[in-house]
Amino acid sequence: MFNVFKALKMFKRVKVLNYETGFKFVEGEFQGVLDAGIHRFFDPLGKIDVQVVSRREVFLRHDQLDVIVKNADLKGLAQVIDLRDDQRALVWVDDRFTRILGPGLHLLWTEPRRVRVEVIELREPQFVHADLKTILSSPTFREHLDLVEVARGQRGVLFLDGKPVGTLEPGQYAFWKGLAQVEVQSFDLREIDLEISGQEIMTADKVTLRLNALVTYRVVDPLKCALVVQQVQHTLYKDVQLAIRAAVGTRELDLLLNDKDSLGEQLAEALSARAEKLGLDLLKVGVKDIILPGEMRQLFNQVTEARKAAEANLITRREETAAIRSQLNTARLLSENPTLMRMRELELLEKLVANGKMSVILGEKGLSDRVINLL
Repeated sequence: MFNVFKALKMFKRVKVLNYETGFKFVEGEFQGVLDAGIHRFFDPLGKIDVQVVSRREVFLRHDQLDVIVKNADLKGLAQVIDLRDDQRALVWVDDRFTRILGPGLHLLWTEPRRVRVEVIELREPQFVHADLKTILSSPTFREHLDLVEVARGQRGVLFLDGKPVGTLEPGQYAFWKGLAQVEVQSFDLREIDLEISGQEIMTADKVTLRLNALVTYRVVDPLKCALVVQQVQHTLYKDVQLAIRAAVGTRELDLLLNDKDSLGEQLAEALSARAEKLGLDLLKVGVKDIILPGEMRQLFNQVTEARKAAEANLITRREETAAIRSQLNTARLLSENPTLMRMRELELLEKLVANGKMSVILGEKGLSDRVINLL
């Protein structure tokens, strides 16, 4: 019984399922492929090793892959791909994108799964494909591709190895790793407000004040923006500062306070040429606030108060003059027209009678005259 058991141990039994493939190795050397079924080997010295792999796992990873590919007959079961350094492969399994393959030797089981392979020649750094969105949705793409996104309302300037090659519209873009150094600078094409606050400036009449300005601009030439300066908004801010100092330094305070609009126009004219060189379009330049020192504000308040008081006195004098002139005209009119004078006297008598307990009876002409004289 013991001898029978010992004899059975000298045989090796291996079962390979329908979706599996077996690789036979003798003393570490590949000897062949085992199809589905039950296989028995006489192996008294334990030199035979059978490795069974599932073909449902599409990608075969093995340390002797090159030997297996060279010596095994896998027609109808697998597809072998040998990629050069300038090649990549896109793999779809059951009509779903799976991964990108890099340079090297690859074996893909094509049964029982449906496998489709597309080999890509790396002629350009940018990867363009009809199914780019699907490919970029896979978590494996970052091993081989760099992703660049240009947001809505922006324009991207593309640099390859430090050289500008064009602009990018809003969207997603992919570039092969290792082919070139990729850099994209994005610029917002919408209107941008740039506030210049708290600028301390001395006027022509030696008054120090603080000024706040607002510049509205938009980028019209992103490529020019990227090539001329490193930070376009920072550069524009400095240019506006210098223009404000130059414009305010030639104006006296009264002129500055009375005509802020002309200052904005002067600033816009001074900055327009510079903005064009930066690839910008200046839409509006204006002065928001002019802030005076405390003592100067108090002095201006006193001047304003005195001016308003003088204006009020002038209005009062004009009203008094108008009243006197009206009385003078009335007196002249009454003196020149006795009948009108008589009617005026009668109106006065009527008012006196209405307000008191006096009764006036007018008879002869002399009596009425004496009543008027009494009044």
